[in-house]
Amino acid sequence: MLVAIAGAHGKIARRLTHLLVAHGEQVRGLIRNPDHAEDLRADGAEPAVCDIEHAGVAEIERVIAGADAVVFAAGAGPGSGPQRKWSVDRDGAIKLLEAARGAGVDGYVMISSVGAESPPDGDDVFSVYLRAKAQADEALVASDRKWTILRPGRLTDDPGSGRVRIDREPIRDHVPRDDVAAVLHAVLHEPHSVRCILYVNRGERRSRRRWRRRSTADRPATAPARLPRARAGGSAAASRRRAVGSARGARR
Repeated sequence: MLVAIAGAHGKIARRLTHLLVAHGEQVRGLIRNPDHAEDLRADGAEPAVCDIEHAGVAEIERVIAGADAVVFAAGAGPGSGPQRKWSVDRDGAIKLLEAARGAGVDGYVMISSVGAESPPDGDDVFSVYLRAKAQADEALVASDRKWTILRPGRLTDDPGSGRVRIDREPIRDHVPRDDVAAVLHAVLHEPHSVRCILYVNRGERRSRRRWRRRSTADRPATAPARLPRARAGGSAAASRRRAVGSARGARR
């Protein structure tokens, strides 16, 4: 599998890259800053300098050509103003969607946020950010791609526990970036996650539940799941089995 990641130098994106590379898969990382290219090479990814905020759809399409899936992990980041929330978090995601369609890339995984399901009307930066995320999510849901949207709770840099709680309804909690990366890795390999919006938070116990083939409206509301830690090394085959098995356990 070849996965193209927009925002590949971000904290979650680099954790995901480590997992993909550890499983023998290819990563093409889209970055704005060419100074980050060496970091991506050290992670095992192929860097591609492509400023998704300012690049046109045709340029993005050329960069992601040949990928099996794209991951939108880009963001304007803390300290940016409202305008960049629109130009990166919304418009960048939509341009990646249009490029994926043009390049024939079927899979699209979006890192969104809890709160995007009902964004506030305020003019403060965070309200604008949530509205930008909501509009990007809406465009993806309306598309013909094989999409999955992850809406994690408050992100932390705590070590991953390998356990997550995945819900269909909004839950406001926190979750380590390690564990979000592990969920991303799992859904990239799990066809039952297609056309799902998943709220991801910390988990406290191992789940014995397994995914069953159901319509989107008929999945269980909650499924704690065990996932591999977001780090390279170890047995690739064993880690792959844990990731896919855990995704099935998280199916809602």
